[in-house]
Amino acid sequence: MDKEIRWAGSAYDDLLSFPVEPRRQAGFQLGKIQAGLDPADWKPFDDVGAGTREIRIRESSGTFRVLYVARFEEAVYVLHCFQKKTQATSQQDKRIAEKRYSAIVNARKNKP
Repeated sequence: MDKEIRWAGSAYDDLLSFPVEPRRQAGFQLGKIQAGLDPADWKPFDDVGAGTREIRIRESSGTFRVLYVARFEEAVYVLHCFQKKTQATSQQDKRIAEKRYSAIVNARKNKP
C-alpha cells in the first residue's frame, strides 16, 4: 500500500508554483517514493534532519528541489519545495526545512 503524503507548511503551494514540467516530474518522483521506491535523482540531506532526502529536478526552466522524509511509517513528509538559484542550497531554504522537520518530530512525540 502506498504511503500518504503530508505537506509541511507551504510546501504544497510552493510545488504548485513550479513550472508545469518540473511540477509534473516532482509529482511522478513523489509517487515512486509513496510506493517505496527511490526517486530517479536524489541525495541525502541529513543536515536538515535524519533521513531527509532531496529530489533533484533539472529542467530548461531551472533547477528545482523537493526536500522530504520517508523514514516514518505513517507518511512521506514533504518539507520544502523550491527553485535553486545558486550552486549551494541557501541557508534560508535549509532553515525552512529544519523548522518543518522539527515540528513533525515534535508532533509525532506528542501523539498519544
